Amino acid sequence: MMYYSRLRMLSVLGVCLLGLVLCLPNVMRAPAAHLPWRQIHLGLDLRGGSYLLMQVDLQALEHDRLQSLSDQARQALLHDNLGYRDIVLDDTARRVTLYPRDVSEHDRALQTLGAIPASVPDEFAASSLPDGRLALTLSEAALQVRAREAVTQSIEIVRRRIDATGAIDPEITRQGNDRIVVQLPGISDPERIKALLGTTARMTFHLLDESATGASVAAPGVTLMPTTDGSNQTLPIRDHVEVDGADLTNAGAMIDQQNGQWAVNFTFNRVGAAAFAAVTRANVGHRFAIVLDNKVIEAPVIQTPITAGNGQITGNFTAQKATDLALLLRAGALPVPLSVIEQRSIGPSLGADSIRAGAMSLGVGFVLVIVFMALFYGRFGWYANVALLANLVLMMAILSLFEATLTLPGMAGLLLTLGMAVDANILINERIREEVARGRTALAALQAGFERATSTIVDSNATALLAHVMLFVFGTGPVRGFALTITIGIATTLFTTLLLSRLLMVRWYALTRPATLPV
Repeated sequence: MMYYSRLRMLSVLGVCLLGLVLCLPNVMRAPAAHLPWRQIHLGLDLRGGSYLLMQVDLQALEHDRLQSLSDQARQALLHDNLGYRDIVLDDTARRVTLYPRDVSEHDRALQTLGAIPASVPDEFAASSLPDGRLALTLSEAALQVRAREAVTQSIEIVRRRIDATGAIDPEITRQGNDRIVVQLPGISDPERIKALLGTTARMTFHLLDESATGASVAAPGVTLMPTTDGSNQTLPIRDHVEVDGADLTNAGAMIDQQNGQWAVNFTFNRVGAAAFAAVTRANVGHRFAIVLDNKVIEAPVIQTPITAGNGQITGNFTAQKATDLALLLRAGALPVPLSVIEQRSIGPSLGADSIRAGAMSLGVGFVLVIVFMALFYGRFGWYANVALLANLVLMMAILSLFEATLTLPGMAGLLLTLGMAVDANILINERIREEVARGRTALAALQAGFERATSTIVDSNATALLAHVMLFVFGTGPVRGFALTITIGIATTLFTTLLLSRLLMVRWYALTRPATLPV
């Protein structure tokens, strides 16, 4: 137990040296750009920045699905030469209702509505109401499935949008069933980010109902939408989506060579290009509206078929607005709107104060531990101090390797880990003292002290490890950061206490062969 082979000794020292090397990126710049220079990143509470709590509008998700379901119902009935009237969206009951054109077509219409393809299993049910209406009712289970998918998709799109702005180390997490937490270290003015995240950016292409131009009331299947030119004009836009912006593959801001104004060029994928070519080929001479978040950007007249799969959006853009619109289109549209329900900004000065306070507490705690161990245990106390220093280095090395984000709770975890490591070293030294008091020889006291302390140290750290793994699995935000730091610290504590401390004591004993131990 007290013998260390050369390979084992070199392995322990090699791990400590590797930890020291991995810590270097935190105190010096990379000597070459191609080197993997991994660093610990500072969290929002240390670096300063912005905190946004956003909520997914699940009611809008239900309404959008009802609207698309009503459009599917129209298309299916017209395809089977069946008429309808008084189609109504009932958000409260989560259903679409309509009357068949003729009572004799009731059963056929019900069968047609029941055959509409669903996007998820058992999404809706077709039924007949007592007053003769036909209804398509969304199921609660299907809505919950769509809500979970919408939140997951929203998180991914939010991440894409934030990454495109160049924000460093953003943290985007889900909170509850319908909320998303966005933490942006280093960004003290979040207004542009908030505007980008709060924009749904769903772009669609529709034909105008030219027979209803100038009307104050929209016909069935037509919606009066405002324009973005500030004229307070509304245009009658057909609800049917001819081309969906989800089929875009790229978008970019550039200056239009004809008028010198900023514009956004876009490109469709194969499916979008085919749909765009088909609708422009069939509607030459008619107006074609580009709609972004239920507002008409422009509605030009189709002069010739557009078959190349690309186009251009103009609309008196500034450079910033054109760039942001291109960014939104590239990142993709949010499935549902997001609203900011809480916003906090932490200044860099407050973050610097937190760093100083955390570093001071860590430094003072470390110094007190070193003094305590040196006074109470002498030489073996100094060996324990070396192991503690190696423990801190290894923890920082692992955090650097995974480019972890360090927060104030994480710094508290570092300090608590040092306390746990001291407990283990104290337990070993006290066991050795007990064996010396019983009259054992120096070698026998060392061996018995380590053997008796090892099982206790492993058991106590194993239970602490399980507790903090549960904290990491079920916790959120700062709790997870604290639990992760402690979990890493437990692993490094076992290594430095049971291997490095023992190595130092064994090498000292092998070189000096003392008759008594300095305990």
